[in-house]
Amino acid sequence: MDEPTIRLARDGGTPVRTTPLPSVMNATGRRFGDEEVKAVEGVLRSGMLSSTWGTEVPALEREFAALIGTKQAVACSSGTAALHLAVAAVNPEPGDEIITTPISDMGTVFPILLQNAVPVFADVDPVTGNLDPAAVAAAITPRTKAVLAVHLFGKPAPIHELRELCDRHGILLIEDCAQAYLAAAGDAFVGRIGHLGCFSLQQTKHISAGDGGLVVTDDPALARRMRLFADKGWPRDTNERTYLFLSLNYRMTELVGAVTRAQLARLQGVVDDRRTAAARATAGLSGLAGITPPPDNGDHVYWQYPLILDPAVAGDLHEWATALTAEGIPANGGYLTSPLYGAPALRDRVTYGASQYPLADVEYPPGLCPNAEELINRRLLVLPWNENYTESDVDDVVAAVRKVHAGLVTA
Repeated sequence: MDEPTIRLARDGGTPVRTTPLPSVMNATGRRFGDEEVKAVEGVLRSGMLSSTWGTEVPALEREFAALIGTKQAVACSSGTAALHLAVAAVNPEPGDEIITTPISDMGTVFPILLQNAVPVFADVDPVTGNLDPAAVAAAITPRTKAVLAVHLFGKPAPIHELRELCDRHGILLIEDCAQAYLAAAGDAFVGRIGHLGCFSLQQTKHISAGDGGLVVTDDPALARRMRLFADKGWPRDTNERTYLFLSLNYRMTELVGAVTRAQLARLQGVVDDRRTAAARATAGLSGLAGITPPPDNGDHVYWQYPLILDPAVAGDLHEWATALTAEGIPANGGYLTSPLYGAPALRDRVTYGASQYPLADVEYPPGLCPNAEELINRRLLVLPWNENYTESDVDDVVAAVRKVHAGLVTA
């Protein structure tokens, strides 16, 4: 490799950027304003903070269902809770299998285990990191109860293909849309194609109330089971003080509901501005050898901005992450430390006491999902993204990537 002609910041050169980019971890990268303040004040002054008797959460459920285009929306306390509601609605028998992706937050997988089902991991597309329908098809067994697909980083998974596959095998499809608000899947938003669609209101998502979750569905029986599961199995609509089945308290508070209703009014602008900034970045990064910007057919909503490196051309993933971060552009090499099946909880079967249930006879060996492991270990470089990025911010991101490319890659 030729000697670098540019002195990178990691080597003592001048960084491209010395002020932090707008961040979802503080007010620079979040859109909160007087509407949210008034919403919270209204709830506090009402004296009713519980959604059991309040009005904000039921209104949010109606508004969110209308926005996504579904018949029902069920609110809950977090994105992980939303996924747990969905898995509980599927109602697997102990030992049943649910197929999912090895690249996600563990909140996608733990609800499967908490319903005593077994996560089965299928491999992913080598560019998007989303589930590969062929790998899912190969993983289906007579014990398969559902498929749980994630729309990673805001790029829709091949959800229509997955729905067709699930229908053919008589199993349910859950969509994890936590990173993909208003992402288009044909003529509908993600969350509409599967039987159940789950969303998160955690701090870093497109809209936030700190934490919170929503699940959408067109099936009234699934919606009722989720409402019951979020409220200890208590059928409040029958005025009975009884409990129908084992379940938890995942209720959303009125404060979260009120903030989220205000945030919904901002959502389309957030998505539009993230897309505009990403289009500028992708144009600025075109033609770089060994670098693939995120593919976008008008459907990507850019929770984050992932780049795919060709290590044979671009070099070491983690060297890239270190060099970019030194230039003032935070970068995460690999996104995860390991595929989810490599985390201690699954690898070592740390579940219920010392029982290892339901994983006692399950193995997740290295090499299980080669594309996912290649992405995490060698190819996936994730940049934070934000609706508040200015053109100048995006230009700094582009300049930093181009600078590191010039310093690390042979022309």
